[in-house]
Amino acid sequence: MAPVITPDSTRIETLGLATRPSPLPLDVAPGTGQARFVAEAARVRYQAELHTGADLPDDVFFEKAGPREKLFFDPRKTRAAIVTCGGLCPGLNNVIRSAFLELHHNYGVPEIWGIRYGYAGLNPAVGEPPLRLTGQLVDNIHEEGGTILGTSRGPQPTEVMVDFLAEHDINILLCVGGDGTLRGAGDIAREAQRRKLPVAVVGVPKTIDNDVKYIARTFGLSTATEKAREVLDCAHNEARSVFNGVGLVKVMGRDAGFIAAFATLASQEVNFTLIPEVPLRLEGDHGFLEVLRRRIATRHHAVVVVAEGVGQDLLAGDTQLRDASGNQRLADIGPFLKAQIAAHCRQAQTPVEIKYFDPSYIVRSVPANTSDALLCDQLARNAVHAAMAGKTNLVAGLWNEHLTHVPIPLAVQAKKQVDPTSALWKSVLAATGQPSTWQ
Repeated sequence: MAPVITPDSTRIETLGLATRPSPLPLDVAPGTGQARFVAEAARVRYQAELHTGADLPDDVFFEKAGPREKLFFDPRKTRAAIVTCGGLCPGLNNVIRSAFLELHHNYGVPEIWGIRYGYAGLNPAVGEPPLRLTGQLVDNIHEEGGTILGTSRGPQPTEVMVDFLAEHDINILLCVGGDGTLRGAGDIAREAQRRKLPVAVVGVPKTIDNDVKYIARTFGLSTATEKAREVLDCAHNEARSVFNGVGLVKVMGRDAGFIAAFATLASQEVNFTLIPEVPLRLEGDHGFLEVLRRRIATRHHAVVVVAEGVGQDLLAGDTQLRDASGNQRLADIGPFLKAQIAAHCRQAQTPVEIKYFDPSYIVRSVPANTSDALLCDQLARNAVHAAMAGKTNLVAGLWNEHLTHVPIPLAVQAKKQVDPTSALWKSVLAATGQPSTWQ
């Protein structure tokens, strides 16, 4: 059952009353020609589109992100830390750099630390010591892929991580990652609150899969889509340059097919887009293999993009195997699908030449493109604004073209997926010409 969003579920937790004046050179009143603080009561509507005559839910709003006139923390006495977790993603270094610049230069926070290799760095028994961030260290890191702090998957004992924050007098922890990272951040925030520790925990949503709920776009998606599109164009060139050529491309997308869908629309050269949200059936007159074979027989080439989470029910994978983050270890759909296509065409006496591409790690390890770089800067700076105001257990987000605060418990209720009835998926069907379902 889909999670229900209510006015209560969007309320943001705070550490206490914000009474200290902000050092940011912003105005309070409108009409001065200067940039302004964001009022504490400012909100962003959850539903931008309303249908006349429909049964509408209660109005739901997200708290609007941005710099506050009053702070909870005294910047001169504040110590902050940044941690990057999970798989690589374009823009990690951009977030680290922008968060540092906002904390150090604009707020005057004297110490900002980088936690090494994910949440492991908050556990002294297994992690490396933290890294003191400086302007010189972060100067050019936005030009590089990866993360200068290192990353890792998997949780650490919450009590141990909060002990680390308390022992190092860290008041602000910025957690950069996807839903698993945000769950960990939520655990840290709750434990710190239970101990009555003044620690603000704020997430920055990172995942090329774009599967964080109530976040319109996570950073990394745009760059990954751009790189995937380049591979699709190469696959098209390979496929059409030989008789009955097939370019088969596997992209990331464990539970959500956003990269596959967006890259398809950007390329406009894809004939079949397979995503986890639409069940795949191989056999039968209207199954994928026969529909593909007929395309090859008539047009003599085809391009297929498949998300990594597709067709797990067709594969002989061990569903009990988990990675360090607790995710099911996926069986590899790419080579399986290549073998199935070859066998089906051979049996039907349709010659075929298949070129297989797997750019998975390439699309996530490159530097951020312009679109992601801009989003990274916005998310990082607004995460800092929220933390300095004493807000906690939230993730900075983008919704209806506004920066927002989303409670972590709400964001991790479920994963965002491509809606097969949405305009996005209808556009993919129009661009590819493929059937809406595999029957």
